[in-house]
Amino acid sequence: MFTEYEVSVFLDLPEVNKAVLELKRDFLDKEAPMMEISDHDFLSLVLMVPAIAVADANDNISLFEEITLNKMARKMSKGGYFLKADPVARAMKFYIKKISNWEQKFLDVINLLIKETVDVEKLDQSDGDKQFTMVDFSCEALKAPYIMVRFFTSFFLQGEGEIIEGHSISKEEHEKILDLGRRLKFDNLKVFKAFCHTFTVK
Repeated sequence: MFTEYEVSVFLDLPEVNKAVLELKRDFLDKEAPMMEISDHDFLSLVLMVPAIAVADANDNISLFEEITLNKMARKMSKGGYFLKADPVARAMKFYIKKISNWEQKFLDVINLLIKETVDVEKLDQSDGDKQFTMVDFSCEALKAPYIMVRFFTSFFLQGEGEIIEGHSISKEEHEKILDLGRRLKFDNLKVFKAFCHTFTVK
């Protein structure tokens, strides 16, 4: 998952900062007009959207998934909130109630962030539907920009697990990762296709 310091760096990007402010204003006006949340913490919520989508793939976020999401929120919050309510976790509750209304708008900001931090066009494109192995992915991950690997771990993996290892997920979660990959324009990337083959579908 992303750290508080990585979120701060993202927010320093002018175009990202502008998009975050616009989305924050719109979201708070319509969903939580009385809520106070910093720009940093709102971007943290935006960055949690793929993880929330995977957790909600079965149309139900389990207690374990909720705990994991809250831990992610605390790690990205500005300054940490170990002794009081975390603003990112609080904002997440408002978002979850209206996921269908906001998911694409939040993903649009993430798409902008990706565009501002990595030249996706220069990454290796996948040819066909090759069946990748864990070794294939390990090699692709080593060649990929560091930030791309951070996107994968923060968006699609729960907790602090190593990316270069197998992960067991449900069919619905796997389909959601593929869907998010398409919407984040990762779907033609060789490294993303190889990453998707690291999952064991239950």
